[in-house]
Amino acid sequence: MMRFAAIRFAMAACVMPVALGGQDSTTVRKPVRVCAGGDVTLGTNLDTTWAKMGARRLRTDFGLSAEPDALLAPLRPLFADAQLVLVNVEMAIGSGAATNKCNAKSLNCYMFRAPVSAAAAIRSLGGNDARVVGNVANNHARDAGNDGVPITAGHLRRAGVHVTGMDTLAAVVVLSTGDTVGVIGFYTSSETPDVRDVAAVRRHVARAVATYGTVIVTAHQGAEGVAAQRTRDSTELFLASKIDRGNPVAFAHAALDGGAALVVNHGPHVLRAAEWVDDRLVLYSLGNLVTYGPFSVVEPLNRGVVACVDVAGRKVLHAELRPTVQRSAGVVSVDASRRALTLIDSLSGLDFPATGARVLPSGELVKRP
Repeated sequence: MMRFAAIRFAMAACVMPVALGGQDSTTVRKPVRVCAGGDVTLGTNLDTTWAKMGARRLRTDFGLSAEPDALLAPLRPLFADAQLVLVNVEMAIGSGAATNKCNAKSLNCYMFRAPVSAAAAIRSLGGNDARVVGNVANNHARDAGNDGVPITAGHLRRAGVHVTGMDTLAAVVVLSTGDTVGVIGFYTSSETPDVRDVAAVRRHVARAVATYGTVIVTAHQGAEGVAAQRTRDSTELFLASKIDRGNPVAFAHAALDGGAALVVNHGPHVLRAAEWVDDRLVLYSLGNLVTYGPFSVVEPLNRGVVACVDVAGRKVLHAELRPTVQRSAGVVSVDASRRALTLIDSLSGLDFPATGARVLPSGELVKRP
């Protein structure tokens, strides 16, 4: 039986001083299990040539369907014990005519718009009582044009998915327990909450914390590719275009200064370090969760994790990583080799010698001695 389904809510609830609007400032908050994954792309109907080729390869080589629900099916057990599921929606969602983002002279230009059924597939990652949050603050949310973003958000919401990353206000997530959590998504763009404005990051997070108490921050940022595994306290640039993709350490610490309990990053398409800051946690990149499209899945781009974290108030009580691997575009499974755990443990020690997380063979994240 898969160990991942075991629920670890035996830890005692803690009392945290939280300023909640209209409520007593001291509130007993039970642990909330948040399970987060990285980038999710479920195909594209904007590139019909690739769509036909990709579906044919899935069917012929792996006996699999290209339907979004089928692509996500192997991942559902990893989220089975979550009260709140968080993923990065690395695509537009919709059908019909759309603005063409790429042209004949475009280099390294990709357009991802999944069918409408992708919204329900994302919702299916959470069980009946779980809440699912999709971040749309990223560089592919506008692949069907600026007007495609509210269309994507509409499809997600109608499917029961909460949306974050469209503005600077936290998505308000009321759990089945009655507890409320705020989730804010950021990206390196003036069209979204911007990771590069660290003073604003701190202010936006602090405002949400003052209202909801428990706030989770997620961001799509950083350099990309095989050479982007290291996390440094400096500005990172995107490919040869030299686009400023933010300082991930400065961003994360600004979010923590604002009161966030958990910071979850994605964007480099590789795994990165994890860092403990007192009793809060930063995951600098969860890697790719499932990327069905013309993405490379060579090592280490094929490695990802689902991070399951128990949060109470402004503290992380427990965290573990559940490793995944992609054998081909969209072909994802639990990683029996558990190589992702070794990668994150090693990167955490290299990049944060004092505060980097230790990753135990079980996947548990603990503090270094």
